[in-house]
Amino acid sequence: MHIMTVCLGNICRSPAAESVLVHKLKEAGLDDVTVSSAGTADYHIGKRPHELSIAEGESRGYAFSSTALQFTADHFEEADLVLVMDGSNADNVRALARRPEDEAKVVRLGAFAPDAADGVRDVADPWGHSREAYLTMYDQVEEAVDGLVAALADGTVSQVIAATDNRRGGQR
Repeated sequence: MHIMTVCLGNICRSPAAESVLVHKLKEAGLDDVTVSSAGTADYHIGKRPHELSIAEGESRGYAFSSTALQFTADHFEEADLVLVMDGSNADNVRALARRPEDEAKVVRLGAFAPDAADGVRDVADPWGHSREAYLTMYDQVEEAVDGLVAALADGTVSQVIAATDNRRGGQR
């Protein structure tokens, strides 16, 4: 399985989610899952993650190896699951879908958070904000990634996605 995390510029949220997910998958012994990240915009192509994203991530034990790239329709071919950070990211990625099967791969990371039954929260974009915004972002990402890793381990990812669709009335 290949998971792609996606945010706007691919320097804050999606590389953080990628790093957290890689780390937690390894801890869980789920070595058959690969992870990459991308952004919906081309602002930072080829750049490393934001310095505050790296600093907070490294302080929590995460490593960063990717550079920013832009999500394209071709990424649907390699990704089995596209985890977006907010509703705007979801709209932008779904607009690139060529088939209903592509659209079905797109889900907000917050769908895997423990409080998702109360409504899927967006992972707020910390770019341009203080260090505190990066702390909050990592807290949200870690909670949701823990839920995702548990769903991967017990085979319930598709049920979580279906529950998210049902709460939205089946609309994508």
